[in-house]
Amino acid sequence: MAKGITPRKEDYSQWYLDVIAAADLAEHSAVKGCMVIKPNGYAIWEMIQGQLDRMFKETGHVNAYFPLFIPESLMHKEAEHVEGFAPECAVVTHGGGKKLEEALFVRPTSETIIWSTYKNWIQSYRDLPILINQWANVVRWEMRTRLFLRTTEFLWQEGHTAHASAAEAEEETLKILDVYRRFAEEYLAAPVYVGFKSEKEKFAGAVRTYCIEAMMQDRKALQAGTSHNLGQNFSKAFDVTFQDEQGKLQHVYATSWGVSTRLVGALIMTHSDDNGLVLPPRLAPLKVVLIPIWKEDAEMERMRQHAQALTASWQGKISFKIDDRDQYRPGYKFNEWEKRGIPIRIEIGPKDVAAQQVVVVRRDTGEKIAMPQENLLAKIEALLEEIQNNLLQRARALRDDNTFTVDAYDDFSARIENPGGFFRVHWCGSELCENKFQETSRATIRTIPLDETKEQGACIVCGAPSKGRVLVAKSY
Repeated sequence: MAKGITPRKEDYSQWYLDVIAAADLAEHSAVKGCMVIKPNGYAIWEMIQGQLDRMFKETGHVNAYFPLFIPESLMHKEAEHVEGFAPECAVVTHGGGKKLEEALFVRPTSETIIWSTYKNWIQSYRDLPILINQWANVVRWEMRTRLFLRTTEFLWQEGHTAHASAAEAEEETLKILDVYRRFAEEYLAAPVYVGFKSEKEKFAGAVRTYCIEAMMQDRKALQAGTSHNLGQNFSKAFDVTFQDEQGKLQHVYATSWGVSTRLVGALIMTHSDDNGLVLPPRLAPLKVVLIPIWKEDAEMERMRQHAQALTASWQGKISFKIDDRDQYRPGYKFNEWEKRGIPIRIEIGPKDVAAQQVVVVRRDTGEKIAMPQENLLAKIEALLEEIQNNLLQRARALRDDNTFTVDAYDDFSARIENPGGFFRVHWCGSELCENKFQETSRATIRTIPLDETKEQGACIVCGAPSKGRVLVAKSY
């Protein structure tokens, strides 16, 4: 256990904040509810952003940017949408020393400003589809904030697409859902359940909301990404029509989808331990740190030169750093890089040079491995993949071991508190029964799994017929 980090079992919430501080990722700002993302934290977000951006572009999407401010009249165009976001909105009423003729909403999400723009871009079926994403910040006036997980201002991407048919919109929604699933599992090393939200939990203004749900180490759920089929709700609100191939006017079909900096929080809570941050190698800005060790000043330059020679061919192939600071002892450096979650630490001293080896330390397990210097880069790259896979399997085992099938409400009520986890339960589809989960246990229906086998049963709350199970959990 690292000094200054509260053990998870003692206080999980404080542990989370301690890891962020120990890894120097972020801090609270002078603006209540907002955070300063520090260089170490922003570098992780850049890795997330870079990989997702590549995946979006591989599926034909392009980036654009739309205004931060949305005229109040546009916000009111789609009634369900504005009603859903009104409590979270920040509104600008004055500018340039004068009261504005029309109030401006600070972007909580961009459907309204984008669909007012798409109206000017779309006339014919030849103008479709539009496949646009933007990287931006948004503001939602949160009452309870927590670094990365829920802040008043946060960074995200939001995709907004326009299609000629309902089938194309549904295909797009599911395509992006799979992009999110693959990113979560292949890069974040976080196994997820894939499904769709109940009517109560879906995005305001959507026909259907799909989501991926991950389990954190305290067995709570974290919504890690959402993809919304908006149907024709926004195109009808903004009268966005196109002339189809038969010459008839049709309203456009829409989707929107997004993930945010809460993925940094998901990474922390999925993999980190009582010694600090643990980074999946594929999202680690710095994958390897090499620490030359010397006892006598006369050895210092020789060890530095050996470290540089050893890594001379690594440039452009792998991200690494030689930590040859002479003002800190090796033990201090070991602790610092451990807290920052660097996947592999390499130690090399005079005896290692003589033996033509290095000592490799895995961050995920703490295992120390004596490794020959010959073909070291190839061995390190293979080990990074092993670490990535181990983190995924470890997280999957935790999730699977804490996903339970229950049929009695008393059983559910007792176990949602201890040990917690995901609960597969029958539900009749009634919002009254859905509300009871939240009222009595502070748990919600996280998702209705896409791969859930149809199964006749009785609602765990009221006993009415149910055609399948849903996943219920406490969440962030």
